[in-house]
Amino acid sequence: MDNYCSVVKSPIGDVLVFADQQAVNVITFATKDISGLSPNAVSEKAARQLRSYFEGQLQEFDFPMAQTGTEFQQTVWQALLTINYGDTISYLKFSEQLHNPLAIRAIAATNGKNNIAIVVPCHRVIGSNGKLVGYAGELWRKQWLLEHERAILGKGQMSLKF
Repeated sequence: MDNYCSVVKSPIGDVLVFADQQAVNVITFATKDISGLSPNAVSEKAARQLRSYFEGQLQEFDFPMAQTGTEFQQTVWQALLTINYGDTISYLKFSEQLHNPLAIRAIAATNGKNNIAIVVPCHRVIGSNGKLVGYAGELWRKQWLLEHERAILGKGQMSLKF
């Protein structure tokens, strides 16, 4: 499989966008060796949209994306896409929305396995007590993303805590 990569300079560090010929497969903050990889039309479309997101110009993404996972994981990731820009939901309420409150830990684990950061908005899921918990991109980035979205919507600051 051919892999392509675009880099987005952002206020929270470089964002790497990995794609194949059809879809974006990974968006990450992680530092990876991207030598030998170049962008393609798919990764560049996603990169343009991410830049617009960071500039406060875009709230919904429409580029093709595909990440591999079980049926359960795909269900959780699809449900994450329904969380509105600038909103948050607790893991408990999120598991209830999925009609599976007993699977809260499995849902949280799946949230943590999301490979398409920002776009599949796992950063919008928080602890029941309002605390920021569980973000593979580090909690300070989660806080920044949530505050950025709320500022764009004019909702003001949240009382976010680690």
